[in-house]
Amino acid sequence: MSAPYAGDLTPHEAWDLLASDPRAVLVDVRTEGEWQTIGVPDTADLAAGDAAGRTAFVEWTDAFGRPNPAFLDGLAAAGIVPGDPRPVVFLCRSGVRSVAAATTATAAGLGPAYNVLTGFEGDVGPDGRRGHTGWRAAGLPWRDA
Repeated sequence: MSAPYAGDLTPHEAWDLLASDPRAVLVDVRTEGEWQTIGVPDTADLAAGDAAGRTAFVEWTDAFGRPNPAFLDGLAAAGIVPGDPRPVVFLCRSGVRSVAAATTATAAGLGPAYNVLTGFEGDVGPDGRRGHTGWRAAGLPWRDA
């Protein structure tokens, strides 16, 4: 059975898609607290398109894990609307919430929608910490929020 969204990308594949398609947008679906304390992807180095408009921040859940009822409204506010075939790449902390976001976006007629495997900082490693995998560990651009 195939995924209910366009598919999964490694962090480098996600970056390559964003770099090669000026219509593509990265949507970070982590919480505001995560953006503030952990950092955010930085697409300013992308040569094509408007780098500032290439990343959107729309929470999938709040800090307590409650779903964001305005998730699709947040995407629309970022210019991601049904009927626009721009690729949408969803990123969360470890690649779980972004699957749900990509699935919801696809069901709403957005995308193609993709999930970034291992997210921004990956699962907890053997040492009990995150950061061994994901966007940052892959050496992709990021910055403090």
